[in-house]
Amino acid sequence: MAQERSLSHDDMVGMLDWYRAAGVDIAVGEEPVDRFAQRPPARTAAVAAPAAPGDPRTPEPIERIAPPAPALGGDPGEARALAASAETLEQLQAILGAYDGCGLKLRATQLVFADGNPEADIMLIGEAPGAEEDRQGKPFVGKSGQLLDRMLGAIGLDRTKVYIANTVPWRPPGNRTPTPEEMALCLPFLHRQVELVAPKVVMTLGGPAMQTVFSTTSGIIKMRGKWSQVAIGQHEVEAMPTLHPAYLLRNPAAKQQAWRDLLSLRMRIEALGLV
Repeated sequence: MAQERSLSHDDMVGMLDWYRAAGVDIAVGEEPVDRFAQRPPARTAAVAAPAAPGDPRTPEPIERIAPPAPALGGDPGEARALAASAETLEQLQAILGAYDGCGLKLRATQLVFADGNPEADIMLIGEAPGAEEDRQGKPFVGKSGQLLDRMLGAIGLDRTKVYIANTVPWRPPGNRTPTPEEMALCLPFLHRQVELVAPKVVMTLGGPAMQTVFSTTSGIIKMRGKWSQVAIGQHEVEAMPTLHPAYLLRNPAAKQQAWRDLLSLRMRIEALGLV
């Protein structure tokens, strides 16, 4: 008979990290349940009479553990009022840090507010933080962020010349797409963030960010590289969507399209006298 191997501390830590990356971050019970030690319920025909109490055929009751109750959703009206009350980016960041209306905050490590120069004329908007962003508290610092830095450098920009934010400031579990309800709660804060920065040019990164900023259901391949005048909150600005760096890492052939978009961005900021 094979000897059972107990899990080491490193094994358990690795398993917990794997579960967290997959989005499993809430336990459904205080104590573990050994399902193998439980007896399954006896199979009975539809016409069979129920077993009498004390009958050895009576299966042992199986403990039922209720799933956690869903977190109560916030009020979009409250989110709009809170966002509108911020007079500076610092106040907006503090308000977001104290805001508990969006359930994403409960599962994230920390708020990922922004990076770059808040006085920049160029603003980049992505979708949501990933695992590395969640750890560091800054947007685009993982592998996709490293690629973004190289993309900006190729047209003479860096993080001192742009301001970077996300449509959602907390990491969704397992990097899933934010739900419409979560987006509705976070959108007022993004709008106020754009209003306070007041950029002259906006570039969105990826399909979800494009759909949020441009209020469209169109796909990113159809929309990318096209300039439009959009209203983000009370701020009107020229905006263009491009492909997300994470997509480019998975599909290197698409870098040609992204390069054309970057050249278009460079020409637009030169035409506006921003560099």
